[in-house]
Amino acid sequence: MTDGTGGTDGTGGSPGGSEPEVSDSLRTFGEVLKAFRRRAGLTQEEFADLVPYSVQTVAKIEQGRRFPQPDFVARAEEALDAFGTLKGAARHLSRQPGLASWFRQWAKFEAEAVTLWTYECRVIPGLLQTEPYARAVTVSVPPVKDEEQVDQQVAARLERQELFRRRPPIAFSFIIEQALIERGTGNPEVTRELIDHLLDRAGQFNVELQIMPLVQPDHAGFDGPLQVLETSEHKWYGYAEGQRGGLLITDPKEVSIMLQRYATLRSQALTPEDSKGLLKRMRGAL
Repeated sequence: MTDGTGGTDGTGGSPGGSEPEVSDSLRTFGEVLKAFRRRAGLTQEEFADLVPYSVQTVAKIEQGRRFPQPDFVARAEEALDAFGTLKGAARHLSRQPGLASWFRQWAKFEAEAVTLWTYECRVIPGLLQTEPYARAVTVSVPPVKDEEQVDQQVAARLERQELFRRRPPIAFSFIIEQALIERGTGNPEVTRELIDHLLDRAGQFNVELQIMPLVQPDHAGFDGPLQVLETSEHKWYGYAEGQRGGLLITDPKEVSIMLQRYATLRSQALTPEDSKGLLKRMRGAL
């Protein structure tokens, strides 16, 4: 679902996926990191050289303003001889109401990404959903949710769309299956609004939207949806999600395979301009 919400972005649908959170664990992690750095007698500049990350990144992590990447945690643990404390603290990071626990780490990476690529074959990606579509998807997926749970999950999903207004901007690429629009989730009015929204997003300077046509004999996406992103440190990570959980992929070899698949999907999908043309025709047929 790529959000754990029953709607491609980890916003509910996993055990504990909508439990309330009362504190920012990033700030706590930052304070712990700072304490171990000072215990080691290191300045931020000296520690940054050991990790190695930029001084700015180290400062933001210590301030609780940036999510520490897995390799940062591992290197910091070793450099500071932290007795496993940093690794343990990192497992409890990223707490956002409405987002499934297994999606939150990826959501934090999204907030720092410079490039974000998404292929979806099950449901319109959460970052592209309208409020009526998000609500229709949320109420459709068991277990039955009360009104408060639905509101919380929809709000969490829509809040992530602030990424489109982030500065510096993220370079987005989306590939979605034509069948997801043809399904008519909700009702015809929901679909019309969704298509209009997709066309608006496709018109943004930093968004590339491609439609995978119904008929495509050669298809690199048979193993399911995937997401890859590039951080400001120019490191690539992948994410894959199933019915009841998600997997953050950090192994460079595995991420490379995902990048290869996404590149092939791009060549198999309609071009961005042809995709806009198809969306307009589908809109006119409703």
